[in-house]
Amino acid sequence: MAFWDSLWPGREAQFESGNAATNSIVLSKRHATVSLTKQGALTGNLRVNLSWRMRTSDIEGRSRQSGRLLRPLKLFQPDVVQAHTQGVVNVDLDLGCMYELTDGTKGVVQPLGNLIGDLNAPPYIRLSGDDRFGAPSGETVYVNLDQRDQIKRLLFFVYIYDQTPAFDRTHAKVTLYPGNGPRIEIELDERAPQARSCAVFTVENVKGELIVRREVKFVYGFQSELDRLYGWGLQWGRGYKSRA
Repeated sequence: MAFWDSLWPGREAQFESGNAATNSIVLSKRHATVSLTKQGALTGNLRVNLSWRMRTSDIEGRSRQSGRLLRPLKLFQPDVVQAHTQGVVNVDLDLGCMYELTDGTKGVVQPLGNLIGDLNAPPYIRLSGDDRFGAPSGETVYVNLDQRDQIKRLLFFVYIYDQTPAFDRTHAKVTLYPGNGPRIEIELDERAPQARSCAVFTVENVKGELIVRREVKFVYGFQSELDRLYGWGLQWGRGYKSRA
């Protein structure tokens, strides 16, 4: 952003553009939207990935701090570990997507209830795998952008399945990988210690233009509360996962 733009905050671009150095777009409160159409990312599959990790300081408290007195700078750099390497961690983050097609069809793709979807038939969305341990690969949902004209709107969300709320201890990130153009990153970085679900971003078809909008809105309930917040109108009931 130019110096003059900092003097007039309203002059910044409506849509965030890519970072040439990292080939990525980071959506924030200030730059909350990006156009897939203007990025030229309208063909192939849009890959949406959820990854997460936890800090050892969140798990072990300050029991290890005494050993860092010889290295005081380390006090401000807690070690980062993959969640599944800590036996005491019992958090299972899931990635899901509510969809509405242009013909009025509505539904959800999510691990709960084994609602994995279909990539080559309605809803043109498919869940690949269910990561229950915070592995580096995370969870991934694919969207068939070759069928973008059939998609009216999508809501991607993350929820904690049947465990203690721990979004504050879980450093989660959702990354969009279009078939063309820079990846798009959204950090779930706001404090909501008792939240069980989070609306991460929406994709809307606005007169043929696909627009991604950062939401990062935490709620204390589950999918039904997100449904009411965004007016989807689905019927929800208690669901379970198949045993691993």
